[in-house]
Amino acid sequence: MSLIPILLESGIGSDVMRPIAAPIVGGMITSTIHVLILVPVFFVLMKEGALRRGTLREEQLKQWRGTLREEQLKQ
Repeated sequence: MSLIPILLESGIGSDVMRPIAAPIVGGMITSTIHVLILVPVFFVLMKEGALRRGTLREEQLKQWRGTLREEQLKQ
């Protein structure tokens, strides 16, 4: 957030600082999206794949999904 004023600045030295700040701001935005969206999605996909293959134990499934009834686990 502190680099945004550097990106918007048009004064003395901005021609030097803008090329430095732009990739840093872009990297911070993309890493935030990666951590908050992509990592949980990949985690769920891996767990569902393990569940389909049958390598996920019932105790792990209960812990992962929270409290589920036994009838839901057998479906």
